[in-house]
Amino acid sequence: MTTLRGAVTSLVLGVAAAIVIVAVSIVPFLNPVFVGFEQDRAQAQAWTGWTAAELRTVTDAILSDLVLGPPAFDVALDGAPVLDVRERQHMADVRSVFASFYLVAAGAALLLAVAFAVSRGARARAILWRRLSRAGGWIAVITVVGGAAGVLFFDQAFELFHTLFFPAGSYNFDPGTERLVQLFPYQFWVETTIAVGTLVVALSLLLWWFGRRRAAANAAEAA
Repeated sequence: MTTLRGAVTSLVLGVAAAIVIVAVSIVPFLNPVFVGFEQDRAQAQAWTGWTAAELRTVTDAILSDLVLGPPAFDVALDGAPVLDVRERQHMADVRSVFASFYLVAAGAALLLAVAFAVSRGARARAILWRRLSRAGGWIAVITVVGGAAGVLFFDQAFELFHTLFFPAGSYNFDPGTERLVQLFPYQFWVETTIAVGTLVVALSLLLWWFGRRRAAANAAEAA
């Protein structure tokens, strides 16, 4: 029973750590500098036919609605809405998914904080850090393996993600006529996904390394 309880505790802590790491890893890329950089690489200006200033104005407005709200996504150029009704609804759905995920991430962070609060004494802290260290190692391995598969089968992974989190038919857009996929082309999503995954791996390895050090220090203190 003790072994089972320990395994369940390790699993719960590992999942919580993974959620927090992913949540933290996404944040640095939700900024105009990175988005603009990736849009340039994906040739969003050529796709849209806009000037650099127009592209920045539209993108910054969409990003602001996504991160800060309200989620209107009603930016216009020369008095004409950039996104059609279906595109605006999809972006509103994206913001809802983000909000739900970060609510779960806040709960995961609270769970980890409680775990530290109840782990009193050097021995308990050593066990907790050891579990988190192992979790960090597993998160890194799973991310590398899953990320490699995701890059090789990006279209299928992208479709699966949208099927799980968005209504059917609400996320397929025509790059010839609809601005959302012109603003954020295929290359944008591939490279952004790789960037987020790389940061997830880096933070996971940091948790693995730091957890090992703290576990060893607490175990020495408890001896």
